[in-house]
Amino acid sequence: MDFVLETCDHYFLDAVYAKFLPADATRSLNATVAAVLPASSQWAKLMSYLPLQSLGPDDIPTPILSAPISPSAWPREYLPRQLLSLSVLTLIGIHLLYFIFAGLSYRFIFNHEMRKHPRFLPQQEKLEIQSSLRAFPMITLLTLPWFLGEVRGYSRLYDGLDTYGYVYLFASAPFFLLFTDYCIYWVHRWLHIPWIYKVLHKPHHKWIIPTPWASHAFHPIDGYLQSVPYHLFAFVFPLHRMLYLGLFVFVNFWSIFIHDSDMITGHPLEKVINGPAHHTLHHIYFTCNYGQYFTWADRVGKSYRQPESSLDPLLEVKALQKEKSE
Repeated sequence: MDFVLETCDHYFLDAVYAKFLPADATRSLNATVAAVLPASSQWAKLMSYLPLQSLGPDDIPTPILSAPISPSAWPREYLPRQLLSLSVLTLIGIHLLYFIFAGLSYRFIFNHEMRKHPRFLPQQEKLEIQSSLRAFPMITLLTLPWFLGEVRGYSRLYDGLDTYGYVYLFASAPFFLLFTDYCIYWVHRWLHIPWIYKVLHKPHHKWIIPTPWASHAFHPIDGYLQSVPYHLFAFVFPLHRMLYLGLFVFVNFWSIFIHDSDMITGHPLEKVINGPAHHTLHHIYFTCNYGQYFTWADRVGKSYRQPESSLDPLLEVKALQKEKSE
């Protein structure tokens, strides 16, 4: 997220903050107020919370005055600005990812015959979208500390392609997927503990026959908990920041991809990759296939269920159609 914020600052956020929070206007306001109010410890305390660029000339030490002044009262490093910028950019980003990827998946991949399944809810797509939109603000709020840590340099994200060598650079992508997959497996499995499930995870399993719009239709805390491994990795292990950004987009795409109720079976990697067929079985039977990308954690945890064409929920739709036509 640090790259995204830096890019947006350069191309338009600096101009936005300079327009609505110009340094000169704020400096003049502070100087006026300082002239009217008597000097006091309370005023000094209040002024200490403001960025240096917003103080009046008499309030800033001479050495600082000789440094370049930001055109905005809120410079890039100012904490409230970073929090506001990250909040807005995250909300815009997740909405774009959701509506673009889920929309394309729903239009071109999802089998619309599944809408005739007896367990497909009336107006389900609308309900899934509404649930997702309600979750996004809280998930964003909970995720802000991670993004802020990245922006302020507390993570282990790095820039140079050869900083840790090219072998590590290429190995870090599958390492990221394996690490997060195993963590998510256990988070997901714990979310199925009855008393936790009832409070947090049950809203997501409302969608027995999910569409791609269900990919983010979680209780906010549920959605956040399953995202923690993605953020945690960047604070524990070195990862190139552009690779991290690409992987972050990928995991959102994958979450959408596995919610299309597809039960195509027999492909070569079926016993290795946890795809849409595996996750469809999870939504139908609840107690299997907790993994995100791979099947190995489910195999180790004895929760793996092999997709079979005989388990395809579309068969029930066809049976009902045949029954009605007779």
